Amino acid sequence: MKIIIINGPNLNLLGKRENDIYGDETFNDFFEKLQQKYPKIELAQFQSNIEGELIDKIQETGYSFDGIILNAAAYTHTSVAIGDAVRAIKTPVVEVHISNTFSREDFRHKSYIAPNAKGIIVGFGLQSYELALQSFLK
Repeated sequence: MKIIIINGPNLNLLGKRENDIYGDETFNDFFEKLQQKYPKIELAQFQSNIEGELIDKIQETGYSFDGIILNAAAYTHTSVAIGDAVRAIKTPVVEVHISNTFSREDFRHKSYIAPNAKGIIVGFGLQSYELALQSFLK
């Protein structure tokens, strides 16, 4: 099974930024633990702060991977294009957010990805990614 985690803007700063919201662990450290815990799954990751690069990666992996875990970060709430890219591919996508977006600012309550996603997991910190991964194993 091949699963890719695609992270959007500012998620490269995990462990450094707003630790009260996002925690103090870097994504790379978390990803290494995830790989160790699920050695039979081919896990990949990609992060970009650039909307077009995220769309390119969704299209690139959207026909060859078994699942995509997508945290488009702020683009979730603004990018019709990313929502369209998710709708256009065959690979199922689980939308993930580290924080509970519904307990934050009103603009974070709207997702352009959700209507095209297999499901959404929000608010469980980095564990949200593992929960999404487990959804592909069921």
